[in-house]
Amino acid sequence: MIMDGKNQSTLPHGASAQPEIAEVRSIAIEVESGPAKGTIQVTAGSRCTIGSHSRCDLIVDDATVSRFHCEILTDRTRARVIDTGSRNGTMLDGVSVRDAYLRDGSRIQVGSTTLRVSFANSSTTLKLSKHRKFGEMIGESVAMREVFYLLERAANSDATLLIEGETGTGKSLAARSVHDASRRKDHPFVILDCGAIPANLMESELFGHERGAFTGASQARMGALEEADGGTLFLDEVGELPLDLQPKLLGALEGRAVLRVGGNSSRAVDVRIVAATNRNLREEVNAERFRSDLYYRFAVIAITLPALRHRRLDNISLAQQILHRLGADSEKIDLLMSNGLQQKLNTAIWSGNVRELRNYLERCLVFEEVVPILEVNAGNETGDYSAYSYAEAKTLALRSFESNYLRSLLSNHDKVASAAKHAEIDRTYFYRLLRRHGIKS
Repeated sequence: MIMDGKNQSTLPHGASAQPEIAEVRSIAIEVESGPAKGTIQVTAGSRCTIGSHSRCDLIVDDATVSRFHCEILTDRTRARVIDTGSRNGTMLDGVSVRDAYLRDGSRIQVGSTTLRVSFANSSTTLKLSKHRKFGEMIGESVAMREVFYLLERAANSDATLLIEGETGTGKSLAARSVHDASRRKDHPFVILDCGAIPANLMESELFGHERGAFTGASQARMGALEEADGGTLFLDEVGELPLDLQPKLLGALEGRAVLRVGGNSSRAVDVRIVAATNRNLREEVNAERFRSDLYYRFAVIAITLPALRHRRLDNISLAQQILHRLGADSEKIDLLMSNGLQQKLNTAIWSGNVRELRNYLERCLVFEEVVPILEVNAGNETGDYSAYSYAEAKTLALRSFESNYLRSLLSNHDKVASAAKHAEIDRTYFYRLLRRHGIKS
């Protein structure tokens, strides 16, 4: 996350409230060997990026270090290192890791550079919203109140906003809430799902086209950027944006003008961009699937929505809100809670986050009891689903099959297009399946 009471939906545009604060532990990172030997970086927030790119918090000018190599996340007591798709991997105390907790004195190897981590005695102050609600989003946890603080500030500006987070964490809801709290709330909120549109149609969907621009273009049509003029354009799953289209989008954002496909003159637009992705765009930049200049154009304000397992304090109030919206009255909600629902809420992993939670609660209402949680890997290696009803076991087995099949396909094919072709399914639908199971392509 880039750092820059009283339940109310949003702060009015231009208004402010004195934030509350929380603290996270400071980490000192010393470069022990490599080109930047002797450099010391003390973390100044909950996230510290490490890599060779000039926008990293700790810049390591080493040819064997990726642009965005890894990052260190901290809370009040612990810190962890996450490899962000680096070319050469990240080693922690001699072991290759993807995501691992650090100890005081740990050594991190990035390329040919060694970093030593020390837990500092000082701490960093994080600003938290005084509110437990933003738009339709609710949260008592420190993680969500930190998000609300950033969303409130984002709503009071026209700056481009990038919302990252796992599938089902509420990115589209956050985008809509920012728009509704902004000065643009009375103007269009246009959604463009970059993962659901074939690559050959994306340019027309974004920029529009003139009559006769291509076969089938029988009349002129404005694109999403023009439709959102005066309001907000929400680019969902922006990590799916075709690489060859990214320079044109960057040019349109920088010039605040749109050139339709087949057109000769640009049209001025006044649009606020909110982009969202369940991918780590820093990984995509490392893999050269996403332009770094466009990434930074999106990430003027960057907010990462926490996974449900990282905000367990919110589970009960979130479930109550969802049940109310599904039509349950207070008596039915209290009955479910007393019959074991509260324990389920606090012990489940919720890998699908709020979307999975909502589906589970809807099943509870349909069966009028606390039903088993359908985890993707709930069956054992022999496929024993005997603990479930026939309908539940069938759903569970299908989810498990889909997840395993998709992962196997991707491991055997370099590109999503070839994997979809091998499976004989449409590429757009293939992307939807990947998002449904939280699988990165």
